Amino acid sequence: MTEPTTTTDFIRQIIAEDLASGKHDRIVTRFPPEPNGYLHIGHAKSICLNFEVAREHPGHTFLRFDDTNPGKERREYAEAIKDDVRWLGFDWGERLTHASDYFERLYEAAVTLIRNGDAYVDSLSADEIRSLRGTLTEAGQDSPHRDRRVEENLDLFARMRAGEFEDGAHVLRAKIDMASPNINLRDPALYRIRKQTHPRTGDSWSIYPMYDFAHTLSDAFEGITHSLCTLEFEDHRPLYEWFLDKLQPDHRPRQIEFARLSLAYTITSKRKLTELIEQDIVTGWDDPRLLTIAGMRRRGYPAAAIRELCSRVGITKKNALIELGVLENCVREVLGPVAPRVMGVLKPLKVVLTNYPEDQVEMMTAQNHPADPSMGTRELPFSREIYIEQTDFLEDAPRKFFRLKPGGEVRLRYAYIIRCEDVIKDDQGNVVELHCTYDPETRSGGPQSDRKVKGTIHWVSAAHAMPATVQLYDRLFRNARPGAGGDYHDDLNPESLEVIDNAMVEPGLADLGADDRVQFERIGYFALDQGQPGVFNRIVTLRDSWKKIEQQQLADS
Repeated sequence: MTEPTTTTDFIRQIIAEDLASGKHDRIVTRFPPEPNGYLHIGHAKSICLNFEVAREHPGHTFLRFDDTNPGKERREYAEAIKDDVRWLGFDWGERLTHASDYFERLYEAAVTLIRNGDAYVDSLSADEIRSLRGTLTEAGQDSPHRDRRVEENLDLFARMRAGEFEDGAHVLRAKIDMASPNINLRDPALYRIRKQTHPRTGDSWSIYPMYDFAHTLSDAFEGITHSLCTLEFEDHRPLYEWFLDKLQPDHRPRQIEFARLSLAYTITSKRKLTELIEQDIVTGWDDPRLLTIAGMRRRGYPAAAIRELCSRVGITKKNALIELGVLENCVREVLGPVAPRVMGVLKPLKVVLTNYPEDQVEMMTAQNHPADPSMGTRELPFSREIYIEQTDFLEDAPRKFFRLKPGGEVRLRYAYIIRCEDVIKDDQGNVVELHCTYDPETRSGGPQSDRKVKGTIHWVSAAHAMPATVQLYDRLFRNARPGAGGDYHDDLNPESLEVIDNAMVEPGLADLGADDRVQFERIGYFALDQGQPGVFNRIVTLRDSWKKIEQQQLADS
């Protein structure tokens, strides 16, 4: 695993102090995803933090599925989450757990709260409970069922478990303070009735615990030392501590919040991601335009670049929107030193070398990486007919256009200098072919290979090139803050995907593996799409063409 940039942050400082003081002799963390969708770039930050701080010290990390909402959970999502965590480079070993592992213990903890007068069964409807909750400036009101006797609460709760009541008939609530300025402490729900089949426990349960209750006690049951979560849970921390105070488990974890990772031009809301999929705007959770971990993996992003981004952004207490270019630069920095260079022509223009022997084929020696001789060389076939990029020729070229033009010369990478002699057009006046001559004395590495021309372009031999489909992915949204001005659909980028069906690439790419990454010289970094031979995804361009636009949009907002 390529190690990310090392950082020191306030969470690591807290952990170091706890170890130095003897409060803990090992660190235990957890990553607790809900199996109700695929993971995204924001989850990657939490994954890296939780696994890395445990690895940096004596300790380990649990992968715990928060499977308390069976109506939205699927085995597909759970398996995808495990794949994503492994791909990022982390291993939970034998510590794969589920909130459902603790359903019986959680139920007994709820019974303890009832017996101690700290919880009650409320028979109001959800709308009635909401109407009594109050606002940020007005206190809530007690439910008329708040003072039910302990025996009645125990009886009702047992009958809720037994399945006697319909969904919504009752809810178990903590008895805290309906006048608390923190709305999370205004008698929050602990259990609700849900007559739904659970993926792991089947129909054994008719009631399911709420997240705050299940999460707190699962942390305690597993001996978590530092429960690391994003800032939106900061207001939930008093409730987390209330549960621990009231139930006094054998182990008391500490919750610490940090800023989430938010990237410009990106949405990570599971609801909105689901909408994009259901509306066929994207092809699925692994669409390469999404910053889901599955999407980034399919696009060809290296896991090391994701880890480097998380390290580079750092762990702070202040939310900020990070330029997407930071992630893209991490990708370039990881791939740049290791990705072999190859030649691919995305939009071919045929060039006939009229003075080149018709049946001759030469092998040209090309470097696999100009900056790393240890990566060796490869042999490229060269023949009378080649393809170049359409954009590498202009009939009415400006003075400073140093690629091919009528009467102009250009060097073919690793081959010869050629001169454009004639331009062939179709009936509509479109350029369809160039007739050129080559200078046989200018072969790369030959006696006159140092003859200077101002332009060098890439090419492939028409007779030997491999046909390819190239998928050019760009940002899914045109606005750095999608939806900031209203409907996020209005910010969709209609040019987020361009599919080129008639590309031509050098023949050696037929042997490219599913995990290989290459740089198409002068174009960008590419990978096979889901390992499909001949279908290439652009991972990232060689340069950030959005940088000025992005900086201006973020400044304006």
